[in-house]
Amino acid sequence: MKKETYEKMTGVLRKNECAAKLLGVINKVLTYVISAAYPLMLVYLFAVKRELLLRAVIVPAVSFVLLSVFRRAVNFPRPYEVFGMPPVIPKKTKGKSFPSRHVFCVAIIGMTALYAFESPILGAVIIVIAVLMAFLRVFTGVHFPRDVIAGFLCGILMGLFLMRN
Repeated sequence: MKKETYEKMTGVLRKNECAAKLLGVINKVLTYVISAAYPLMLVYLFAVKRELLLRAVIVPAVSFVLLSVFRRAVNFPRPYEVFGMPPVIPKKTKGKSFPSRHVFCVAIIGMTALYAFESPILGAVIIVIAVLMAFLRVFTGVHFPRDVIAGFLCGILMGLFLMRN
C-alpha cells in the first residue's frame, strides 16, 4: 500500500470525527462480543459435549501462542508507523502488525463454533464478524491488508486442523 492510498482510505474518517468514533466503538464491541462468546462456547462444551472441549481449548490456544511468537519475530510495522500518520482509532503499539491477531482470534473462534455446534449459523456469523473486523482494522489504519488477510487465513487453517479427526 502506498501512502496516498492510505491517506485516501483513512481520509474520510479523519475528516468525520463522528464516523471515526463510531468505527472505534464498533471495533471494541465486536472484540468484546467475541471475547465473551468463546468462553460461553467452552462452558457449553463442558456441559454438553465434553469430548470436544479439550480440542476446542488446545488448538486455539497453541495457535494463538505460535502466531504471537511469529509476529513478534517478524515485527512488521503498522501503517501509522510507516506513513507517519496517527491511526483513526487510538493505537500506540509499535510493530507486531503481521498477521493481525484480532482477525486471527475471531476467525479461529468462528471455526471453533463450526466444530462445536451442529448448526453452522453461529460459526458463519462469527466468520462474517472476522471479515468485518478485518475491514475495520484496515480502514482505521491499524493494519495493512496483508496483515488481516494473513490473520484470517491462519485462523481458518488452524480451525480446519481443529476439525480434523
